[in-house]
Formats: sequence, structure tokens, C-alpha cells
Amino acid sequence: MAIEVGNPAPDFELTTQHGETVRLADFRGRKHVVLVFYPFAFTGVCTGELGAIQRELAGLQNEDVQVLGVSCDSQFGQRVFADREGLEFPLLADFWPHGEVARAYGVLDEEKGCPLRGTFVIDKAGTVRWSVVNGLPDARDEQEYLEVLAGL
Repeated sequence: MAIEVGNPAPDFELTTQHGETVRLADFRGRKHVVLVFYPFAFTGVCTGELGAIQRELAGLQNEDVQVLGVSCDSQFGQRVFADREGLEFPLLADFWPHGEVARAYGVLDEEKGCPLRGTFVIDKAGTVRWSVVNGLPDARDEQEYLEVLAGL
């Protein structure tokens, strides 16, 4: 079961596609975070969703908001995916221990070994303010993220 709105967001430390360490705690008090779990790099729906986020990045990511994509792909796979698709936001590798962060957020599909399509908007205090979790084949609407962020 996904972490509920109103609960503290589980902290994590993961590596970006560029080998940089990102900690959720580093954004506390500074930025809201849009945490976007996706099943696999290079797949059709994931490529479409992350491409839509990239097209809306000017409205989604700014001095008050950080977008973070997360999958169980390796850092190296994330790098090739981001470069190929022109993604200009961090893609985090929840590679090892496999799916630990997705599991903490309640979105790891244990049978398939990948996250469901879960998005969590986390406020500057570290509280989950909004979430949506879709099954593997069901794309999310990035316009919803813009609406939620406008209300923070």
C-alpha cells in the first residue's frame, strides 16, 4: 500500500544518472519535490510520461520545486535513457538494494521487480501532500502535477 497523504515522506539516498548523490532530506526547508516512480527506462509508456514531464519542466521545476524520476534501472541505464530522450531532470537509480525506495513508498511490484507508476508531491517540510498510483500500463497526467503545485 502506498504511503498516505499527510504522512512524512520516507527519506532516501540515491544516485543520479550522472553519479551524483541525492538525498530527499537535502530539499527539506528549501524545495517541494515531485517524486515520479516509473517501471523501466526505454519502454513506451515511461518514455511518453517522462517526455511529457520534460515538455512541462519549466512549470514543474524551478527555485521552489525539484522533479526526481526513480526506477530500478542502473545509473548507467538511466544515463543513456536521459541522454537519448533529452531529459534534463535527475533520474535516480533504485538499483541496489533493489527497489528499496519504491518499497518504502509502497509502490514496488514485487513480482515484476519494478515500481508501479506512483507520483508523490512532497512539501518543503517533508510531508506527502498529494499522490497518485497507477498500474503499469496506465500513464499519469503531468497536468495534475502542475495543478497540485499551484496549490502549495
